Amino acid sequence: MTSNSELHERRQRAIPRGVTNSLAVYAERAANAEIWDVEGRRYIDFASGISVLNTGHVHPKVKQAIAAQLEKFTHTCFQVTPYESYIALAESLNALAPGASPKKTIFLTTGAEAVENALKIARFHTKRSGVIAFSGGFHGRTLACIGLTGKVAPYKTGFGPMLPEVYHLPYPMPYHGVTVEDSLHALEQLFKADVDPARVAAIIIEPVLGEGGFYAAPAELLRKLRALCDTHGIVFIADEIQSGFGRTGRMFAIEHAGVEPDLITIAKSVAGGVPLSAVTGKADIMDSPGPGGLGGTFAGSPLACAAGLAVLEVMREEQLLKRAQDIGRFMSSRLKGLGVRFPCIGEVRALGAMVAVELVKNSRADSPDADLTRALVQAAGRHGLVILSCGVYSNVIRFLAPLTISDALLKEGFQLFELALEEAAGTGLTAKAAG
Repeated sequence: MTSNSELHERRQRAIPRGVTNSLAVYAERAANAEIWDVEGRRYIDFASGISVLNTGHVHPKVKQAIAAQLEKFTHTCFQVTPYESYIALAESLNALAPGASPKKTIFLTTGAEAVENALKIARFHTKRSGVIAFSGGFHGRTLACIGLTGKVAPYKTGFGPMLPEVYHLPYPMPYHGVTVEDSLHALEQLFKADVDPARVAAIIIEPVLGEGGFYAAPAELLRKLRALCDTHGIVFIADEIQSGFGRTGRMFAIEHAGVEPDLITIAKSVAGGVPLSAVTGKADIMDSPGPGGLGGTFAGSPLACAAGLAVLEVMREEQLLKRAQDIGRFMSSRLKGLGVRFPCIGEVRALGAMVAVELVKNSRADSPDADLTRALVQAAGRHGLVILSCGVYSNVIRFLAPLTISDALLKEGFQLFELALEEAAGTGLTAKAAG
């Protein structure tokens, strides 16, 4: 039998260190919210491959759709000989995108590719080059995307120079004293001191920060950004790669604010684990680039489009938007209960099933505990639970369980999390009530 340690030794020799692993655990098979490693050990999955598996591992409907397509053909390139599933999935996303404006969709392969194409479309449409993004945001690892990403290490270090004319604003983080007013004041100062709004092609924002720590953008900010974009002819891009496809209890997180973006970048859970991404946006903006200006050899593969159509069926039939809200309420309640016992729990944040807990020292927001966060991820793995860290200060645990998870597994997962927290906190565990 192959062991995790043997595979990890081979991995170290064959794969560059720039690609990291949360756990030295090698998956053998998975089903819904469970993974079994090569040694036969079972884990509850609260990571979903970084929010890729909202419909769970190997959902029967998704599996069936991929198998059926596999019998027909695996690739023709949509730009050479197109196929109906690409069109049908585009029609579905156009109908689901927020707002009344007519929409169009282009399919790609990765989230970073979706962001890059959204930038291309915005630049072509506006004939401008500047882009405004937010600190703490994550938009991908390609050269253009790391320029937009609002965190230096490890994403930007050593990879410069970055894309020119990218400007960053503070993302509202009430727990750290950053308000909507701070963000809007910074934008006002940016327009006064650094860039004419007539030079800005796009503002891109995650309605809920993903890698940045699961802070949700207040509706007030999103609405004011929409108004500013309208005033200055700027394209408003909502990056829904991690927050979309039902994760927050709405199809797209920006729907909570009642705002219609010009473009939406989509990836991760769109195809149930098969690589697929998209840009969906207002038809007149999407039609700006000329023929041949957009596309890609593997973009919108037939296997992925078939999977994507099945994912939408699962979401409707299993009412996953409602399920996300139920999961979020359960998780928030359990984490806030743990917060009474563990002073390291600084803040619990949740929008639907996009849930996070920020870990700090001495109950202080200004004392992030990245060491405890790293230790907790490893302790959870030893107890049979897969969780992920994130955050500007690397001190946030994010919970991304499949929306198809059973109540029994959800409860068991939190029991394992509590055991891991007790282990990782160690001697630092002191009841808050005892002072």
